[in-house]
Amino acid sequence: MSSIVRFAPSPTGKIHVGNVRLALLNWLYAKKTGGKFILRLDDTDLERSTKEYEEGIKTDLKWLGLNWDQVEWQSKRLERYEIAFNKLKDLGRVYPCYETPEELEFMRKRLMSRGKPPIYDRSALSLTPEQIKAFEDEGRKAHWRFKLSGNDVAWVDLVRGKTHFKGEILVDPVIRRANGTFLYMMPSVVDDIDMNVTMIMRGEDHVNNTAVQSEMFELLGGDIPEFAHLPLIAGKSGEKLSKSAGSLPIEASRDAGLEPMSITSFLSALGTSNNIEVHKSLEDLIPSFDLGNFGRATAKFDPDEIVRLNSKLVHDMTFEEAKSKLENEDISNVSEEFWLAIKQNITTIKEAKDWYNLIYSPVQPIVENGEFAEQALAVLPALPWNENTWKEWTTAVKDSTGAKGKQLFMPLRQILTGLDHGPELKVLLPLIGYDTVVKRLKGEKA
Repeated sequence: MSSIVRFAPSPTGKIHVGNVRLALLNWLYAKKTGGKFILRLDDTDLERSTKEYEEGIKTDLKWLGLNWDQVEWQSKRLERYEIAFNKLKDLGRVYPCYETPEELEFMRKRLMSRGKPPIYDRSALSLTPEQIKAFEDEGRKAHWRFKLSGNDVAWVDLVRGKTHFKGEILVDPVIRRANGTFLYMMPSVVDDIDMNVTMIMRGEDHVNNTAVQSEMFELLGGDIPEFAHLPLIAGKSGEKLSKSAGSLPIEASRDAGLEPMSITSFLSALGTSNNIEVHKSLEDLIPSFDLGNFGRATAKFDPDEIVRLNSKLVHDMTFEEAKSKLENEDISNVSEEFWLAIKQNITTIKEAKDWYNLIYSPVQPIVENGEFAEQALAVLPALPWNENTWKEWTTAVKDSTGAKGKQLFMPLRQILTGLDHGPELKVLLPLIGYDTVVKRLKGEKA
């Protein structure tokens, strides 16, 4: 059966790996079932939602290859929410409340001090018309709560299995603010009904919401979709994701030169018992994707794993695969010989720029000891050169000058590259070439 799923970020900030994981798994589920993947921008928070964040989300998803079949904006659907709200109102399932935030906080603390759950006591339902008028005369405006039935709620979750909530512990949620704007709870249900969403995959922090929204689906005349609630991601040491490298916006990974498939390969297996292996395309991830493989334990995000996968991707790239990526880093007119020589020594394509500059751009050598440079030039091996040339040359320089260790290698690196650190010179030397090496040994910028 084909499915309809949705990824519904709020354009109030940049997305990070936690968001991307949900987008990816929803996308994979849609592809595995021959279904549809909807991007729905939950932009009803008009003060914090921006076009810039919206475009950033789209850019990040496209970069990852997570193209959508349909895009929707909640800000364009406010009339639908008004209709749904009025229907619930007519059914007697929403009611106005006049407590201030301070009064609600006091109520919560009082209940907790008595050892009771901080559940709203529905005191607003017993307000008399005179009390309501008095509040309104004070200038108070009503916020609105959804009135739950009090019945238990149960469903079979595609990740959690049998899930059950006792009605007595569920709180009537606020669904409309005093300023008239809607909170997340009801608009999400209206959208899922109108868009025929068949499966909702989200973090386990939404489990309580599902218990509440199940009643809304029934009241608003929609079929209750299937649900899958995934454990949240923690940092490498178990810390909250907000305090780990995983909280960095996904654009930071792009700027660092990571390949999209190193990220999606990692996230597709995170939280499963599957081996984490790198794949070359999103399509390669589809056959093995199965929600049944995801466990209930908190998944640990280890950025080092992504770096490892990225290295494997780079090392396995053919020159044809790498060519356009090199050009994107302003590395052009290089040969396959260049790529084959350097690719095992880099972690990202971006790092190839360092090699390129040292080989093909003019370098001002650092020659602190002219006599040492002259002796090194005198024993410079004749052509042809290969990766064994460096060892042959440094052995000859050592025999000629008596220098060894750092006193041998550092002067040669400074002369050849103008730096005291950098890529392996055994690979670099043949690429720099005989004529350029001679000029740099003579102290010439070349």
